Amino acid sequence: MEDSEFQAVLSAVRTFVRKEVVPAEDVIEQTDDIPAELKQKAAGMGLFGYALPEEYGGMGFTASEDVRLAMELGYTAPAFRSMFGTNNGIAGQVLVNFGTDEQKQRFLPKLASGEMVASFALTEPEAGSDPSGLRTRAVREGDHYVLNGQKRFITNAVRADILMVFARTSDEAISVFVVDAHTDGVTIGPKDEKMGQRGSTTSEVFFTDAKVPAENLVGGVEGEGFAAAMRSLSKGRLHIAALCVGLADRLLEESVNHAANTRQGGTPIAEFQLVQAMLAESQTEIYAARAMVLEAARRFDDGSDRRMGPSCAKLFSSEMVGRVADRAVQIHGGMGYMREVPVERFYRDARLYRIYEGTSEIQKLVIAKQLLKGQAR
Repeated sequence: MEDSEFQAVLSAVRTFVRKEVVPAEDVIEQTDDIPAELKQKAAGMGLFGYALPEEYGGMGFTASEDVRLAMELGYTAPAFRSMFGTNNGIAGQVLVNFGTDEQKQRFLPKLASGEMVASFALTEPEAGSDPSGLRTRAVREGDHYVLNGQKRFITNAVRADILMVFARTSDEAISVFVVDAHTDGVTIGPKDEKMGQRGSTTSEVFFTDAKVPAENLVGGVEGEGFAAAMRSLSKGRLHIAALCVGLADRLLEESVNHAANTRQGGTPIAEFQLVQAMLAESQTEIYAARAMVLEAARRFDDGSDRRMGPSCAKLFSSEMVGRVADRAVQIHGGMGYMREVPVERFYRDARLYRIYEGTSEIQKLVIAKQLLKGQAR
């Protein structure tokens, strides 16, 4: 996309987020859902397909463009971005990177338009950040596969039309299938009651002798599921890191406004040096995280680093936004503990970023393995 076109999209999203999504944050929190008009406007703006190829109706954003957009989306309730995040990210990218031409033609245009919602069904009770413990199985029977197993914490499952389901096709091989969410034998559990990120739904998904056409084996080849998961997750980690920067920006803005307009003993608390220190620490960490994310995205795009950079950015940014959120609550004092104040909500929302798309501990393992690669003799 031409830079002028991208800047126009970025500006439109920034305005939309601030003028229409931010005022709806309380409604999203109270109803645990996204207002229908926001869904419709997001689809009309092309947000369900910004990272999908232009030839299939998307905008074809690079990683560098993706993270800059994510910083704008991260400014508001995480559930807004989550509504279309799986289409663009971990679910949609499975098809972009590994799907057959026929599969791409069949599914990507509907994902890009928002007509169809996709979920990424990888996590299980015994297989979270490390998919090697995967137990869901797919057994070939003639022209279809029979799936049995259970998935957990699947984002958008209750809204999904299709599920990208990772299953073992042998003891050694993990494969991925496009599964119609309404297939007999597929059961979507009730939405989970979470600490934060209300409006974003996760659920358990159960497969009981669910029959999936063999043509829905992604790529038409067994055993590519692990590579598909890792590639999608790697780009997804950059996106999450950028969301953390956007949320940290909002938290700092709320903190500065509160400090400037709240008095203790007749003096604005912004004049207290210990409050200034907390603001300065947050600004410095945000500055560092933004630079890290942009550099990691640049290297992802040129192909020089698609493993360590995303993990470094996700590790630092997700831990950073937790610290910024904690300072924001502290700066607000007692008000920071009240439900009607945005920083209280964002404090709960931020906690998830250190867990999904690979926990902070998994990111450390990825980084260390990349550092040590080639050193063993």
